[in-house]
Amino acid sequence: MSSTPGIPRRPRGAGLSRRGIVAGGLTLIAGAAAIRRALAADLAPTPRQSAGPFYPHRWRGEADADLVQLSGQPRPAHGQVAHVMGRILGRHGRPLGGVQVELWQCDALGRYHHPGEPRQGADPYFQGYGRMTVGADGAYHFRTLKPVPYPGRTPHIHFRLSGSGIAPMTTQMYLEGEPGNERDGLFGRLGAAERQRLLVALRPAPALEADALAGTFDIVLG
Repeated sequence: MSSTPGIPRRPRGAGLSRRGIVAGGLTLIAGAAAIRRALAADLAPTPRQSAGPFYPHRWRGEADADLVQLSGQPRPAHGQVAHVMGRILGRHGRPLGGVQVELWQCDALGRYHHPGEPRQGADPYFQGYGRMTVGADGAYHFRTLKPVPYPGRTPHIHFRLSGSGIAPMTTQMYLEGEPGNERDGLFGRLGAAERQRLLVALRPAPALEADALAGTFDIVLG
């Protein structure tokens, strides 16, 4: 039988055989299974750390997610603005909604906003503490300051997580490349892999705010 003009005849044996179709299907299934296994793999939990002596047990001031600008104040806090953001995740990488995230740190002069800390010389324009409850996507975002060192500690920011069905968890975020990290007692107690999970690079973020920094700190609850 002659071929249709203009359409070349398919050579015998060309195209996919039944065996080839089955093999290809099995490859796709195996690939999908590998992806599912990877997604289901446990993430390493964020290391727990001490809340320290300056956790604000009885906070009476503002407590929103902007620690830099207090309501009714004419000027922002001293120091370089840093946007710290991330997600609260479960061990399988799924976002956890409804978790309350608390953040507190010292001001640009190394002073905490706390009854146990002398307020003389502290920055009256720095809020010092903030909190928010994450939505279904597990995302949080605080506008705060780049942390500074003070005697005995490398720069760090405290976090505390709590919520229905989870045990309260406290940790600390450290700055990548900070010289004082190696001399810090709490940071030094961690193993190398644990340290990496607490280190964050703060980089210029002009899209968010002029002269501000930004970094991402995802927290995995074990």
